[in-house]
Amino acid sequence: MTNKNTPPNHVAIIMDGNRRWAKQKDLDAVKGHEVGIKTLVSIAKNASDLKIKYLTLFSFSKENWNRPLNEVSQLMILMKTFSGEYLKDINKYNIKIKVIGDIEDLGFQQKSIISKVQEETKNNTGLLLLAAFNYSGRNDLIRAIDKILYDIDNQVIANNQLTESLVSDYLDTAFIPDPDLIIRTGGEKRLSNFLLWQCAYSEFVFYETLWPDFSDVLLKDALDQYHSRERRYGSSV
Repeated sequence: MTNKNTPPNHVAIIMDGNRRWAKQKDLDAVKGHEVGIKTLVSIAKNASDLKIKYLTLFSFSKENWNRPLNEVSQLMILMKTFSGEYLKDINKYNIKIKVIGDIEDLGFQQKSIISKVQEETKNNTGLLLLAAFNYSGRNDLIRAIDKILYDIDNQVIANNQLTESLVSDYLDTAFIPDPDLIIRTGGEKRLSNFLLWQCAYSEFVFYETLWPDFSDVLLKDALDQYHSRERRYGSSV
């Protein structure tokens, strides 16, 4: 078992269930996303209190662009809202934000908001909150391979230097450790193209609870489950 006095370095969460939460309450999908953002901020602050160093949240996948246009438009408005009133709360908690994903593929407005939240939190020294936006695990790997091939062509690295560690160094998460724990809300039990390379030895905890109803109590429960497990990394002892 892991040391209960030592929190996992890196927790990642697939925040699933906003739309179903809204549907259950006969509300527009955007209302579920609004409440989901409040939950996001609450969980980030709680993770900071629990001394977790890295928190990665799957906020918007590349596949999410296939949702109804009105919903996507409302999500972009909420993104701007987060960069305003909620960012003040994040700053009070000394949380630093880093956005990962295919940023170059985004429009000017999205890039501007991302630049704003990263710039305004860059000097914070507490929890590092990674927002996976326009992200997919496969795309992360493809972009890493493209960069590796470019550096091989330009003799930055040799073509016989390819190792797991080298690949990791070219991913969006190159600067942080792989997730110790991945949590998914909403009842589904799959990764949905999230951190595919990085999750090789992660522990998983799944909840039926929809993301807007996820709470500090459930986060603590997930950590308790994590601490009850023996992490062997492929060894027999």
